[in-house]
Amino acid sequence: MNVVFSVAFPLFALIATGFVAGRVRLLGRDGSGALNVFVTWFALPALLFNAIASVRLSEVLNLPFIAAFGLTIVIVYGVGMLMARLASGAGLAQMSLHGLTAAYGNVGYIGIPLCLYALGPQGAVPAAAATCLGSAFLLTFAVVLIESDLQAGRGLWRTTRRVLVAVARSPVLIAIVAGGIVSALGIKLPVPIQRFLELIGAAAAPCALFAIGLFLSHTSIRANLREVGLATISKVLLQPLVALSIVPWFLPLDSVWAQAALLMATLPTASNAFVLAKQYDVFVEETSTTVLLSTLLSVFTVSAMLVWLRGGF
Repeated sequence: MNVVFSVAFPLFALIATGFVAGRVRLLGRDGSGALNVFVTWFALPALLFNAIASVRLSEVLNLPFIAAFGLTIVIVYGVGMLMARLASGAGLAQMSLHGLTAAYGNVGYIGIPLCLYALGPQGAVPAAAATCLGSAFLLTFAVVLIESDLQAGRGLWRTTRRVLVAVARSPVLIAIVAGGIVSALGIKLPVPIQRFLELIGAAAAPCALFAIGLFLSHTSIRANLREVGLATISKVLLQPLVALSIVPWFLPLDSVWAQAALLMATLPTASNAFVLAKQYDVFVEETSTTVLLSTLLSVFTVSAMLVWLRGGF
């Protein structure tokens, strides 16, 4: 159980600190927004760019990991959509967001710090690959489905263009692609630039975790609890079980990549899912409540997975 206190406790203590800061109004919504801008546009891109640029591109493009983690999130996404349809007769846009809350883990804000603390510096590369899968594939797919539903009859090209523009503007994805280019070309970064990236990248984990707590402090439980319950259970229970069933078929469990894939499966719903729901005004209260509840419950799922990976059960 030492791994829970040495790895999981500091992460969730930082989230709790942000939550308390928000509840006692030391920082409000403006503070949360400023932290999110810093993490999303500066710290996280610097961390991921440096991690990818520092290794061979073949190490990033780990096809067994992409297959294992990708198949896991696709299955859970599909189950989430089916649940929404059967539970409430939801349309395509709501089904898409229900699937997203069930499958889209908080890889950037919690997953990357978790991999760094649990697996060491080598955990940054699989975390970057998982971030790319979540943002470039899952989030894009969700946007396509939502746009297809809400803009039915307005033309496939218009929908596709909006999606591509949104993805192309993502600073995290730009950093991942840029790091891949530097790696592929064999460019060695000058020492001052490396140190700058390390310095600002080191702020990504604590600021991201604190920002999550601050965001949750302004979230209340107001939603259809049946749908929230289905999405939350899918995220915190179904996805780890699916991952445990799939990952060993592709990767040896004692590898960093396999352990990263399993840890990523235990993460709570990403706050980006709420941003998307708010943007389209679909499934808004249910999404925010799922983010809150899944984050609280992930204390147990993340801790249990850490103990299991260390042979504690």
